[in-house]
Amino acid sequence: MSRRECLNRLALSLGGIALADLLRTEAGAATPAPGTAGLPELPHFPARIKRIIYLFQSGGPSQLDLLDPKPLLNQRHGEQLPDSVRGAQRLTGMSGNQSSIPIAGSPFKFSRHGQSGAWFSELLPHTAKIADDLCIIRSMHTESINHGPGVTFMQTGSQIPGRPSFGSWIDYGLGSANANLPSFVVLITKDKVKGQPLMSHLWGAGFLPARHQGVRFRSAADAVLYLNNPAGLSAEGRRLALDRLRELHEQQFAGTPDAEISTRIANYEMAFNLQSSVPEVTDLRGEPAHVIDSYGPNARNPGTFAANCLLARRLAERGVKFIQLYHQDWDHHSSLPAGLRSECRETDQPAAALVSDLKARGMLKDTLVVWGGEFGRTNYCQGPMTANNFGRDHHPRCFTGWMAGGGVKPGLTYGETDDYGYNVVKDPVHVHDLHATLLHLFGIDHERLTYRFQGRRFRLTDVHGRVISALLA
Repeated sequence: MSRRECLNRLALSLGGIALADLLRTEAGAATPAPGTAGLPELPHFPARIKRIIYLFQSGGPSQLDLLDPKPLLNQRHGEQLPDSVRGAQRLTGMSGNQSSIPIAGSPFKFSRHGQSGAWFSELLPHTAKIADDLCIIRSMHTESINHGPGVTFMQTGSQIPGRPSFGSWIDYGLGSANANLPSFVVLITKDKVKGQPLMSHLWGAGFLPARHQGVRFRSAADAVLYLNNPAGLSAEGRRLALDRLRELHEQQFAGTPDAEISTRIANYEMAFNLQSSVPEVTDLRGEPAHVIDSYGPNARNPGTFAANCLLARRLAERGVKFIQLYHQDWDHHSSLPAGLRSECRETDQPAAALVSDLKARGMLKDTLVVWGGEFGRTNYCQGPMTANNFGRDHHPRCFTGWMAGGGVKPGLTYGETDDYGYNVVKDPVHVHDLHATLLHLFGIDHERLTYRFQGRRFRLTDVHGRVISALLA
């Protein structure tokens, strides 16, 4: 007899009763019922959005070449970056040993667009067309200087792996609006082999029950692994087997209140439901040709960023609350002009089409689209610089992203960096501030959504973060 089993059999004693209560608390007995509503106290106040589609650009897009023009850099191109600008800022090992740090101006032209007059690079002609729908944040900043901690920080609120991802917090707090689909889905652009690897902890549940982790949809014939029944097993047979298995798990849970048991039940049921829901949501035959074409020439190629943006809209229509897209290869330490042109060709039109498509369907009012990376790029050149070729290093002190949709002010450019594009000089927005603001739009007070683990109540924003009210409509 195991120690746990012995103590459970002594549950009639006062100590057993106390232990059972402790086990239920630590096991997450107060967590939402599988596949249903979320925590009973949520939302804390009326929500402004029902879902988020997060277009994460992994690698650190260069804000100086896309969304935050700095004419001074072009005027002083090739000169040394003044020590007074950099201050005590540490450099990565990739540029810290350079004998010189020459300023690098952008080779791309910028122009104003829309009634808002927002600035866009010539590399973003489609995004420029939706300028008045965008809320652009130029004053993002972070502590992370390398990709692993940076991406992890942006996804989980911590630089160290092991914390729940943003989507897992949403699933834990708000539950699912569709019993046949997970509320947290992950889509990764296929064939991006040059970028930093994307690890599963980025969409993991951390110390939350495992049922809250993101479900990755692949570009293969089966979007989810093992979606189809093996040969010789019918859907009816699978249903009967799961019913009997559920009964056994419920008996086990009655004796040992372990959250992982209820997680198994929820995962088996979700897997069964996915067998019918996933083929339907990934089947584009019902989509009008003009809608597919609006996402670009790659929209019919599963697994591309364009196809994933279209799939994200279809998932949003079916009640998925958090849809995470990852697109890699923005890490341009060299050959930046050619690299940026390539990535923008893949992402500019689909991202803009997603916003326009949601708006045309009346969904943008309660859907938030977020675009951005884990940090920005330096205003100085990394490595040798020629007329048409140079690179930029990682830069956490300021970078740019944008949002569009429910709850945020359209046509707003928020925050400001100095003339060198090196430091934030007005309205800084930290990663924790962004998380707090996004949770606020879901109707969640970021300080009150917590989970007790190892004797402490954790939250997505740790002990930091503030809602940036100036961004809210």
